[in-house]
Amino acid sequence: MLKRLSVENYALIDRLELELDARLNIITGETGAGKSILLGALGLLLGAKNDGTAMKNATQNCRVEGTFALDGLDLEAFFEENDLEYAPETILTRIITPSGKSRAFVNDIPVNLQQMRDLGQRLVDIHSQHQNLILSSEEFRCHALDTVAGNADLLARYHTRYAEMQRLSRHLAELREEAAAAHRDEEWLRYQSEELSAANLRQGEQVQIEEELAILENADRIGEAFATLTHALDADEEGILSRLRSSEHDLQHIGEKYPAAGEYAERLRSVIEELKDINVSVSADAMRIDADPERLTKLSSRLDTLLSLQQKHRVAGEAELIEVRDQYTAKLSMLTHGDEQITATENALRKAEAEARTLADKLRAARKKAAPAFAREILRTLVQLGMPDTVFEIALNPLESLSTTGGDGVEYLFSANKNRAPMPVGKIASGGELSRVMLALKALLATRMQLPTILFDEIDTGVSGRIADAMGEIMSRLSETMQVVDITHLPQVASKGTAHFVVYKQEGHTDITRLTDEERTTEIAKMLSGSTITEAAVAQAKILLGKQ
Repeated sequence: MLKRLSVENYALIDRLELELDARLNIITGETGAGKSILLGALGLLLGAKNDGTAMKNATQNCRVEGTFALDGLDLEAFFEENDLEYAPETILTRIITPSGKSRAFVNDIPVNLQQMRDLGQRLVDIHSQHQNLILSSEEFRCHALDTVAGNADLLARYHTRYAEMQRLSRHLAELREEAAAAHRDEEWLRYQSEELSAANLRQGEQVQIEEELAILENADRIGEAFATLTHALDADEEGILSRLRSSEHDLQHIGEKYPAAGEYAERLRSVIEELKDINVSVSADAMRIDADPERLTKLSSRLDTLLSLQQKHRVAGEAELIEVRDQYTAKLSMLTHGDEQITATENALRKAEAEARTLADKLRAARKKAAPAFAREILRTLVQLGMPDTVFEIALNPLESLSTTGGDGVEYLFSANKNRAPMPVGKIASGGELSRVMLALKALLATRMQLPTILFDEIDTGVSGRIADAMGEIMSRLSETMQVVDITHLPQVASKGTAHFVVYKQEGHTDITRLTDEERTTEIAKMLSGSTITEAAVAQAKILLGKQ
């Protein structure tokens, strides 16, 4: 349950703190005092998006903080899955900076907004006035019936198969589109693929060709340079090698008389060996290099082919050209093997559809079984709310195809008069009737969902007198098993609270205070008679509070 709520610099709020009772908390206040502002701050804490109007003082942070008691809620697994530190008393914090950035924390650990929202949904159910309209939502009607029927596990299995069915359906559509496109372009694809395949593309070939062409195109100059070198090195008696050998021989002879000459002879021998090796290598290269016009023409033609293909397909290098070739080959393969893939996907889709349909049938059976008791419970509550002649039924209507909720549409049929045929509740019920139906639904769902806290924002709109008193009684009973917070304008409802808070505006600022017993009598008398409190109103307020 929500133990404490602290709000700073939000809308008209400078700073306020609220300590809530474990049972029925009543919040009242004049129109425009800021009850909706308090609700907006709580929404921020539970993960609602910032609408950009949070700041009262645009130079300071807006901060909303709530302390929640989590004992008995079995939330340890959620905290572990989200790498959060579990504490029986957990603090949620939401901060909006002056720049509009949002930060959220759970026990001082940063979390993203979705994590905050997921946790908030497990802690507080907020029912605001506009939510009466969700009776028009197929998803809500299914969710309510499934909650009462205890279909959570079955529904989770169905959602898994339905998601797989949707994935396979999308994949099948893609395969069919690709196959159709491939068939349309088959002749063009085949030509391109055959042209590139016939080119016998090899990785690194272009570099090799360019290197060999550079040699062939300069073969005469290279040969002349090598011939000049070999002649200089190894001409009969004039060659460098011959003269160096003679010098080496002379140095060896004088080495006995001049030791340094022997060292020179050794060093010279190394030079001679290196020059001999150069001479051998150059001679071998000279023999290999041949100005081969036929080879030159062949390589030039091959390079022209590679460059022309690269230009045609707008790529750089044979690596990208090979990739293009493989893409064409894959698309052609789709023509050959695409039907096999399509058939396999069709089979998988049929299987997933059959499994989803089986689960949808089980959902229908569970809903049919739960529907009568569901309707009886709603009717029982509506009778307490002054609607004894109400007709309320659950209709399951088979859908043409499966949806996220199964194979059925769920409709709530309603009539306030037994002599009138029931129709969809959202189309026929008045505002006051919708409020009572929603309270009956919320009362039924709250006990099944085991939520620790439920907040009603003027759910009693459109009712008064004895019916308002009955609504208050229902909320009071709900508060025996959970914390209830009710924003109301009805004194009959307000009198049922175990704690009563008043929201007020003072000098342009919104604040809230918890009333004493005496202040509570005055507040309810004011709700009965207006700004001028009469003795009769005070006496009636005391009766409502059980003081007389």
